[in-house]
Amino acid sequence: MTRPNIPLAREGYPFIAFASFVTLITAILGYELLAWPSLFVTTFVVAFFRDPERMTDAQAEELISPADGKVIIIEEMFDDIYLQEQVIKISIFMNVFNVHVNRIPMDGTVKEIYYKPGKFYSADSEKGALLNERCGIVVQTKIGQRMAFVQVAGLIARRIVNWLEPEDIVKRGERFGLIRFGSRVDLYLPATSKVSVKIGQKVSAGKTAIASFT
Repeated sequence: MTRPNIPLAREGYPFIAFASFVTLITAILGYELLAWPSLFVTTFVVAFFRDPERMTDAQAEELISPADGKVIIIEEMFDDIYLQEQVIKISIFMNVFNVHVNRIPMDGTVKEIYYKPGKFYSADSEKGALLNERCGIVVQTKIGQRMAFVQVAGLIARRIVNWLEPEDIVKRGERFGLIRFGSRVDLYLPATSKVSVKIGQKVSAGKTAIASFT
């Protein structure tokens, strides 16, 4: 598994470099009306690709959030794509101001990776849930439980980045990818799981306890 650089995700380097270059040139040429907006854009891009270290107080048996953002869906459903069983689905919506580096919820082994091209509707809409581009990862824990977490592109997000490969051994809290620029991550858990969050709650990737297996 390839790993990002810290404290900025390496995928942001070209964007940061370009924005910084434009800001520098406009400032040197004395174009103040362009230089200030360019500086604002550069600051935003740097903030978007920030990749802070995270620590969690969650217990060893608890799954932690794979994404920063707000919980928008908690529902029971039958998952016919990733786990092929009755599951609890938890959806986390990321806006453009959240940290967008995603993290592993629980220790385990990557069993399957599903990539599906698609559209770019708003990630918190019904169309987005059904038709948007996505990348799903199925992980089996050391005790044999299976879960899936799915990166879903959005209206502005045009690039899903995933650093995982099948049979990777992953650790809770490790970085596994990101989505540019704002979107959502869906978590599919066994139906017997105990959910620790509620709709509307804000969560932090690699930090907030989100559920536990029973």
